[in-house]
Amino acid sequence: MANTESESMTAATLRVRTNGDSILAEPSEQFVQTDYIKEVTEHALAYAEVGYPVHFAGPAGIGKTTLAFHVASKLGRPVVLIHGDDEFVGSDLVGRDNGYRRSKCVDNFIHSVTKTQEEMQSLWVDNRLTTACQNGYTLIYDEFNRSRPEANNALLSILSEGILNLPKLRESGQGYLEVHPDFRALFTSNPEEYAGTHKTQDALVDRLITIQLRQLDRDTEIAITMAKSGISRADAETIVDIVRELRGVGVNNHRPTVRACAAIARILANRKAHARLADPMLLWVCRDVLSLDTAKVTRGGESLMPQKIEEVIQKVCGRTTARAVRQAQPVTQ
Repeated sequence: MANTESESMTAATLRVRTNGDSILAEPSEQFVQTDYIKEVTEHALAYAEVGYPVHFAGPAGIGKTTLAFHVASKLGRPVVLIHGDDEFVGSDLVGRDNGYRRSKCVDNFIHSVTKTQEEMQSLWVDNRLTTACQNGYTLIYDEFNRSRPEANNALLSILSEGILNLPKLRESGQGYLEVHPDFRALFTSNPEEYAGTHKTQDALVDRLITIQLRQLDRDTEIAITMAKSGISRADAETIVDIVRELRGVGVNNHRPTVRACAAIARILANRKAHARLADPMLLWVCRDVLSLDTAKVTRGGESLMPQKIEEVIQKVCGRTTARAVRQAQPVTQ
């Protein structure tokens, strides 16, 4: 299979290449692997290798999609990616009738007799789920609970009986497709309380092995921030500590996420700035990137986040400066 079109890097520097109707995910030496990531990967592979679908569940921004691509790269098969969508119906996964083909045959074998025969045939187009099942690709169904439960019904027979139920409009005329033995499925989902998500039918959840992902630890966030930006470890530590401190503000303690760490670090690195109190760029970048309406704390209708961000920067940078001063002092006997 030839590799074509484009290349990109995911959030944790996993190499991804598109190739027509599939994606090729390749392991990268730059992929951030702490003990926790290695453990989760090992668990997921143990399930996927014997054919069980794996479901990564957890809050936004903890790397569920990147982890799914990482596991897919270990499986070594092309990847088909589907993003959950509230507008999906079953045909958006399986395929649909996409128009008609008209053919006309004029038989004038006998000069004095003309026979005309016309035929209309529907044109069936497979969608990504059918492609993955037929070719033995790895399916990554990202945020699958953003699709309505009835749109995902086709998955039930695929994951239990290994059969995809298809309309006979398909060109081959087959009403059923036997799922390729190499087909594997990886799912990700956000918590049900998130806007735009649906409660998943119990029959589907029962077919999945769910791995609940916890918030990334500090060392992992620092490593990802450095890998994404090339910034120094000292600056990455400061940025991560600012973001982690702000997660304790208000009622939504999952945000800001490690994506915010990477964004701040990349901007500072590009401008050759540093995560220091003396560098004015740190304050205004943090204000813009981190001023999200997550705290739900207001005074007179005005958000307290800008003020809180400044307080946290002062606190974290002051702590970092004090630590640096102590380390620089000579040890007295």
